[in-house]
Amino acid sequence: MREPRLFLVLPVVLLVRMALNAVDGMLAREFGQKSTLGGYLNELSDVVSDAALALPFALLPHFGGMSVAVFAVLSAVSEMAGVLGPTVGASRRYDGPLGKSDRAFVEGALGLAVGLGLSPVPWLRWSFPVLSLLLAVTTVNRVRNALAEVARP
Repeated sequence: MREPRLFLVLPVVLLVRMALNAVDGMLAREFGQKSTLGGYLNELSDVVSDAALALPFALLPHFGGMSVAVFAVLSAVSEMAGVLGPTVGASRRYDGPLGKSDRAFVEGALGLAVGLGLSPVPWLRWSFPVLSLLLAVTTVNRVRNALAEVARP
């Protein structure tokens, strides 16, 4: 990558994204502006922006393109597991250990490290595989807890 300083934009974008997402949801609830279309757009834009913010790491050799791609796919799968809760009679699931805010924090921290030009350390190659494992656990937790919620009398 010729210009790693571009990764300094990542923490800022993630912070703005999370703030706007929170404000959008709060305003919609507060002023009775929730809509079915808004629900779709909120969830779909979250998945698209998750991928767009993770995939630039695939350009860096010390992260490994395939592990970043797997992370991006598992991010979408874990969000899907959360969104599917209401289709089986449960609530929208936000169980962890690696929810949207957690992913944003980790990606922001990694982006900051890359942008500041910190020397790549050997364990960085393992960061996205470990994060992917945490996403798999998150997905299992969301499905398991949704099923348990539905099974409660």
